[in-house]
Amino acid sequence: MPTFLLRLTPPHPSFPFDATEAEKAFFSEHAASWIARAGEGRAITVGPVFEPGDGSTPGKTWGLALGEAEAEDEASAVALGEADPVIAAPAGFACASAPVSSLILRQP
Repeated sequence: MPTFLLRLTPPHPSFPFDATEAEKAFFSEHAASWIARAGEGRAITVGPVFEPGDGSTPGKTWGLALGEAEAEDEASAVALGEADPVIAAPAGFACASAPVSSLILRQP
């Protein structure tokens, strides 16, 4: 199956540190959804990325997911991202996808 990088952009740069109660609720649904996808084998890895600032600009947070799409096209990766509860909700999150041409994975 082809692999895609999904990048989740939060509604504001300081998320999750100053998340509203509504954003926290949406994000709990988001986490549960990706835990289920990992259990199904559709998500390889998922987690937050905390990019540090450089002193003159603040850091930013974004979400990373490597997922396996059901078809060999980006449309199924886009559908995987759009099924995320924080994307389906009017919460200001956005998701972008890009194909990953190959992966080197550690062996168990």
